[in-house]
Amino acid sequence: MLITVEGLDGAGKTTLIEGLKDHLSATVLREPGGVELSERIRTLVQDPELDVDPRAEALLYAAARAQLVAEKLKPLLDGGTTVILDRFVDSSLAYQGGGRGLGVEEIRALNAFGTAGLEPDKTLLLRIAPEQGLARIAGREADRLEQAGGEFFSRVAMTYDELAAAEPGRFVVLDAARPPETVLADALQALT
Repeated sequence: MLITVEGLDGAGKTTLIEGLKDHLSATVLREPGGVELSERIRTLVQDPELDVDPRAEALLYAAARAQLVAEKLKPLLDGGTTVILDRFVDSSLAYQGGGRGLGVEEIRALNAFGTAGLEPDKTLLLRIAPEQGLARIAGREADRLEQAGGEFFSRVAMTYDELAAAEPGRFVVLDAARPPETVLADALQALT
């Protein structure tokens, strides 16, 4: 089973994933990253010193994802392992498709190619207001995407909502403004 965790920066994805890992017998991977090539790409896309064109950004994320799927994710799933993935295609649909204005369907096609059509069984979307998510991460050094500003994150949040509404059987929307233990309990209930 492939469970993905999605949401804006500051929504509490890492906290939720740590809690899920303690309750489920699952392997945890992150995006971009998880394998050598993807980790190197992660360094590029997060570097605040780089000026990356939105199309190049989308291609880099798709390349990192393609390598992770081929090298690690697909073999784990084929072997019967449950995987919890910190971000997946929906992040690119929301951030590059919606946030960067490249178009959700264009980014979906690019990633369908990169993942050979692999889709999550369940997606946990941590819903939080953009300003609240940004306030939660205000104390840490912002990466390139986190510096994109409030209007960008509003478009990302709106796109996430549209994705969840379009696939209610796959998405579970969780109120990330609630206490972490409540969010974890809601997630576990949804997965069982």
